[in-house]
Amino acid sequence: MGYVGPYVQLRPLGGGREWDALPAEVRPATREERLRAALTVANAHSSRGALGKAPPPAIPPGPPPPGH
Repeated sequence: MGYVGPYVQLRPLGGGREWDALPAEVRPATREERLRAALTVANAHSSRGALGKAPPPAIPPGPPPPGH
């Protein structure tokens, strides 16, 4: 999300309340973690009968592979 003072502010992929973390403790999400989060949002979206109303968020790109 962004920075506030010495903290990085984070928010879940599907939205929700943000939280603060120290920059040294933050790492990019793995592809598996991003996929799990996106599927959780898509499943919650479909279980509310919202299919066709708004697409769930796309899986955000991860960091480039080492050496690229």
